[in-house]
Amino acid sequence: MSAIVIPAKGGIQGFPPSAPRPYRGRFAPSPTGPLHAGSLVAALASWLDARANGGTWLVRIEDVDTPRCVPGADEEILRQLAACGLVPDEPPVWQSDRTAHYEAALRELVAADRAYPCACSRKDIEQALLSRGLARGRHDELVYPGTCRNGLNGRVARAWRFRTAEGATDWEDRRLGPHSQDVAHEVGDFVLKRADGLFAYQLAVVVDDAAQGITHVVRGADLADNTPRQILLQRALGLPTPSYLHTPLVLGANGEKLSKQNGARALDLRDPPKALADAARVLGLRIEPGASAGECVAAATAAWAKTIAG
Repeated sequence: MSAIVIPAKGGIQGFPPSAPRPYRGRFAPSPTGPLHAGSLVAALASWLDARANGGTWLVRIEDVDTPRCVPGADEEILRQLAACGLVPDEPPVWQSDRTAHYEAALRELVAADRAYPCACSRKDIEQALLSRGLARGRHDELVYPGTCRNGLNGRVARAWRFRTAEGATDWEDRRLGPHSQDVAHEVGDFVLKRADGLFAYQLAVVVDDAAQGITHVVRGADLADNTPRQILLQRALGLPTPSYLHTPLVLGANGEKLSKQNGARALDLRDPPKALADAARVLGLRIEPGASAGECVAAATAAWAKTIAG
């Protein structure tokens, strides 16, 4: 049975009515398998925030990491969302169709000296850190030591990295509150294009959020640590920074985030209203399962609207 993390006290900040851009939100699943209980929480939260703010809700299939994608999982995810009454307001977008846009963004960063080629393998980085006496915990970030920052020294380039600068990146999460991270110190120069030729999530999500005019990002709390990297990329590319809200996570029996890699079962949609009510409960919304998925999301939207208004 999954444990539930309840939202932080103090409620959720609403969308300022005087903001200049119309609300546009999105749910962006990776098609590595069907939705599970944890991913429905993120999908529902993004839907509710868009609806409660009179906005547009989109779905983007983040299949940029093609080796991890499961054939047919994208269509199954869209079917699962539809069964829950969560239908996007515009046709879904697939990242695998947008490689040229990521390439153009990388060229722009290279021209501005904000990206550089890197010859290091993961093993090279681990050995460089060990040589400096820096041990890494199981879940710690593998901080890049800057080996190729000033040139490849005759080695063959494998990947492309973003050139970070010292100093904190500050941002405000609508649920979690103020955050700050020195990306250069805690992450290092992070990968934009991988050794296998695929673009990294960090670059793809920034380019796509801007292209789709996303004003509000609502996603799981496990992605909060990615936010400062994405803000740095937004600034380097001259793109707007959305508002962020990171939702509570559903945890597995081992206390870790429920995920496909963690043995999460596919969402049981024999009773969509019950699945929606369970997801709403994780978000701190106490609603009764309705006779239909539409009634359930309508009740959840009203409850969410009261939450952000307060």
